[in-house]
Amino acid sequence: MIRVDETLREAAIGIARAAGDAILQVYAQAFDVEHKADASPLTQADLASHRIIVDGLLALTPQWPVLSEEASDIPWIARREWSTYWLVDPLDGTREFVKRNGEFTVNIALIHGHRPVFGVVQAPVGGALWHATQGGGAFRRDGDAEVALQTRRPALSPLRVAASRSHRDLRTESVLARMGDTEIVGLGSSLKFCRIAEGGLDVYPRFGPTSEWDTAAAQCVLEAAGGALLAPDGRAFEYNRRETLLNGDFIALGDPALPWRDWL
Repeated sequence: MIRVDETLREAAIGIARAAGDAILQVYAQAFDVEHKADASPLTQADLASHRIIVDGLLALTPQWPVLSEEASDIPWIARREWSTYWLVDPLDGTREFVKRNGEFTVNIALIHGHRPVFGVVQAPVGGALWHATQGGGAFRRDGDAEVALQTRRPALSPLRVAASRSHRDLRTESVLARMGDTEIVGLGSSLKFCRIAEGGLDVYPRFGPTSEWDTAAAQCVLEAAGGALLAPDGRAFEYNRRETLLNGDFIALGDPALPWRDWL
């Protein structure tokens, strides 16, 4: 087990905040939007955040490699040998960034043994930051003020369900219908997981492609607050198990005792 001490935690939080500041500098002005091969948007903010995070993490822990969305073309033959590494989304929610709705984050996760053991999620707009260590609790930090997080358990009706602003399909709609009495909240990026960790939301079902860097940091926060991120077969999410970096379907729960199998 990797020990994440205060020095490592605060250094990673500082890197996330520096990346968030760089994102805001771009956000405050006109910016160009390019598109990657998968048609997802790319901006100067993604690249500026990427450089700050990768440089910072490699200086902090040169013994651990960094896998970032903006430099993800590392061959599987090399990557499969990693036991510990950083998994980074420099700007989670680029579509929300382009829409200028403020619902985007910086995600930094430390993966050990295929599981996130430390995670930082930083919201550049507003400055809130969530962090967690496996077995060490989850916290929200606003400036210098910090509060411990706990999911809402038991989750009572009406369930408060997070649904993506940018990704909604017929399967998601049918699952929402089977949940019964719900309050639907549209929210972008990994903020959905953080709101569940805080107890403000209960469930986030997702069907369709996401990438490993989209979920790892927020998964750590959610699990440390008492929730779960599960595949449809009930297994907890793991990372760097396959050549592909795409996740399968999942459901994020604040209360793991909810009858989620009945909904899928």
